[in-house]
Amino acid sequence: MHNTKYVFVTGGVTSSLGKGIIAASLAKLLQERGFSVTIQKLDPYINIDPGTLNPYEHGECYVTDDGAETDLDLGHYERYLNIPTSQANNVTTGRIYQSVINKERKGEFLGKTVQVIPHITDEIKRRIQLLGETGEYDIVITEIGGTVGDIESLPYVESVRQMLWEKGEENAIVIHLTLVPYLAAAGELKTKPTQHSVKMLMQSGVSPDILVCRTEHEISDDIKRKLALFCNVKKEDVIQSIDAETIYDVPNLMLDEGLDEVVLKKLQLESKQKPALKTWNNFLQKHKNPKSEVEIGLIGKYIELQDSYKSITEAFIHAGSSNETKVKVRWIHSESLSPKSVEKKLEGLNGILVAPGFGDRGIEGKIKAVKYARENNIPFFGICLGMQMSVIEFARNVLNLEGASSSEMNKSAKHPVINLMDSQKNITEKGGTMRLGAWDCEIKKDSKAYNAYKSELISERHRHRYEFNNKYLSQIEEAGLKATGINPKTGLVEVVELKNHPWFVGVQYHPEYKSTVLKPHPLFVDFIKAALKQSKK
Repeated sequence: MHNTKYVFVTGGVTSSLGKGIIAASLAKLLQERGFSVTIQKLDPYINIDPGTLNPYEHGECYVTDDGAETDLDLGHYERYLNIPTSQANNVTTGRIYQSVINKERKGEFLGKTVQVIPHITDEIKRRIQLLGETGEYDIVITEIGGTVGDIESLPYVESVRQMLWEKGEENAIVIHLTLVPYLAAAGELKTKPTQHSVKMLMQSGVSPDILVCRTEHEISDDIKRKLALFCNVKKEDVIQSIDAETIYDVPNLMLDEGLDEVVLKKLQLESKQKPALKTWNNFLQKHKNPKSEVEIGLIGKYIELQDSYKSITEAFIHAGSSNETKVKVRWIHSESLSPKSVEKKLEGLNGILVAPGFGDRGIEGKIKAVKYARENNIPFFGICLGMQMSVIEFARNVLNLEGASSSEMNKSAKHPVINLMDSQKNITEKGGTMRLGAWDCEIKKDSKAYNAYKSELISERHRHRYEFNNKYLSQIEEAGLKATGINPKTGLVEVVELKNHPWFVGVQYHPEYKSTVLKPHPLFVDFIKAALKQSKK
């Protein structure tokens, strides 16, 4: 029988301390040591998934191959580990309760009173162990969203307590991430917030095995000793996590602190090899020592919260590193682009990316950005809604189809060059009903897309309801905007390119979801290469 070990990562004092990055860094180190590892995220909110959440609320919604709309932390897990995640890697309170209520309606609890303990906690434990029971993983790392003490996190902490008891201390451990703030007035680091956070965790019956302390300043041995004494851990189990220049430095920092060694010792696992991080450090080396710089305009409508485009900005970092180029992003709100301001706002850019989004707010600005890129021969990359805007712009300004639009924005458009997919027409519910997950696409050989992918068949992840309207295909192609990627099953257009342009590509899917440190996405790499050429003009 495969004995999977479990590592739980909890957080205290404040949110946004970087539990996801710590979990991903630890997983990376264990993977480098030859273990098979996966990470999952438990989210305490009641939404079934982040699919219906506004990006301002929660940042980007990340999509997996199997079509799950998930938390953006899963993006970090994939970028670090270079292995795909799935539906099983993200669980929300909403999903837990939905599952328990469905069972209750079917009469599966045989007339028992349904309660948080044992029914909700049993369902949480079942979900935590789904990945472990596949037999694929030696170690499953589970990150628990929110902070200890939040009312909504209580059932999760209780489930962890039960699992620690059931599995035994050599099979399940807890890493608690806290803040050790620096008070400038006193000129010292303060341990009290961490002590209180650990105390709160212990009141729930869970005693942390390892403390990871986020800090702006080096933590002295004295402070480590003090934390160990008051928090019931050994001094070597107090790990410093100092602010890093980039999130990609964290695996190296955790390696220096010996986090992986402490974890393996507690789980009674032996590893023959030390983490080399060779390819990782090669990427970091290029990322930190670029030979050139390009400026890309990111045209979006949620730019006030840059996490809304997390996977895109990370894909720029990966592609920049492989071109040994620093990618500087100029954030441009699509609503700020008017006929008068376009020139001024987009001047001097080496490339323009029109980002995904939903609804009609700010779309005219996106269309103006496409027109500017097309007419001024600036490398252009349109993703999802960005691709649709490039088709509308072309229909309006090259084919002179007055009133060309998407039926998403204008139900009675005279020329709906982007239209609702047939399979979507009778759908009334919003959650989890779009075209989601991995779909195949056939690429035509004489195209920019083929030059990038070096393959005629690719698979990419989707998240949309509206599509290129094939009624306009021949008309649009004759005028010079070519469909160079087609879905073999549905015949739907996935990639469009302008023939007489240095680099003009629109894709209906989300390539950013598949870019990782070890495998930068080919389209992003090619786009940055084109922007580099543009910058040298």
